[in-house]
Amino acid sequence: MFFSVLVEVEMQRKARILIVEDETAIRTGLVDVFVYHGYDVDFAVDGDDGLNKSLNGAYDLILLDVMLPGKNGYEICEAVRLKDRDQPIIMLTAKSSDEDVIHGLSLGADDYVAKPFSVAQLVLRVQAVLRRSRSASLDDAHICLLGGLEIDTLNLSCQHKGEDVAFTRREMDVLQYLHEHSERPVSREELLNKVWGYARDLDIETRTVDIHIAKLRRKIEADPKQPQRLVTVRGGGYRLMTAS
Repeated sequence: MFFSVLVEVEMQRKARILIVEDETAIRTGLVDVFVYHGYDVDFAVDGDDGLNKSLNGAYDLILLDVMLPGKNGYEICEAVRLKDRDQPIIMLTAKSSDEDVIHGLSLGADDYVAKPFSVAQLVLRVQAVLRRSRSASLDDAHICLLGGLEIDTLNLSCQHKGEDVAFTRREMDVLQYLHEHSERPVSREELLNKVWGYARDLDIETRTVDIHIAKLRRKIEADPKQPQRLVTVRGGGYRLMTAS
């Protein structure tokens, strides 16, 4: 009886979001939107406050602007990742060049949204990231790849080239899904749908999958430019080559 009450309370708990945004109009609008959609919302108005709350608060997701007074979004994202590789983070940025996007995702952001953005699409993407983070499967404790590389899915790590390699939760989600379907290539669209949780009919422009694949190759390949474990199948997508 007591356990069932705890489960019911947990199911009723609102997801808690931190919005780190210095522009008053955008911040106020986002707070109103996410409160309306049933979230428990906190906010920070500059980078220093955002860093403090990100590291010391308990949030289900952080919406993080890049250009902030004080600490910028990149610095906050990097600091959060050093403390918690599981924390879902979506970056909001007016910088949409490939270099800026790659930099943000390489620091461990789960996704990015370029300004100006559709509020409706942002809500859908937040819902998708939260849904996936809550349902992440840890059934297989290890993934064994071609050449004997063994990945510890519980501790988000492996030993490669004599060094300890750490993965973010999102990177591990990608590896686990590819491992579950290693008999075939998996398309970019399928990864967006199954790993990020985006609906198939959601028309989004994102390089998130491509950049996460590039990050994974740097961590598991002997030569990321000539991948042997995480290969591209022309016209098919990506395939993870497991140990036979």
